[in-house]
Amino acid sequence: MNDITNGLQALVARDFQFTHPRDASGSLVAVVGIRVHHGVFDILQLFGENDADAARIPADEPDVLFPSRVLWRTNGPALDVINELLHLPEPLAETGAEATGCWVPTHAGRSKWLAITA
Repeated sequence: MNDITNGLQALVARDFQFTHPRDASGSLVAVVGIRVHHGVFDILQLFGENDADAARIPADEPDVLFPSRVLWRTNGPALDVINELLHLPEPLAETGAEATGCWVPTHAGRSKWLAITA
């Protein structure tokens, strides 16, 4: 097992849920992980071993993959990004509603985060 795999397993242990978006031909586009907690979304997008992005965004952000507000963000090699995400401190509990939702399949091999608003 490699360090990236170990990092992903550590994220799963922290309640990250993963999806694997694919293009129209069925090829894997990315590995996307998301965790909803303490009024924020933590998101990881892996595009390759040397191309990853992670962000923490407010829970009331309507589009988690293309947010208009970002509380923290990093990008770079996958292992570095995973390690930064694993060492990110827990956010202080914010006032307001906790975000909830789920991944919903949209097409074969594709899904979208659907926030529950009611």
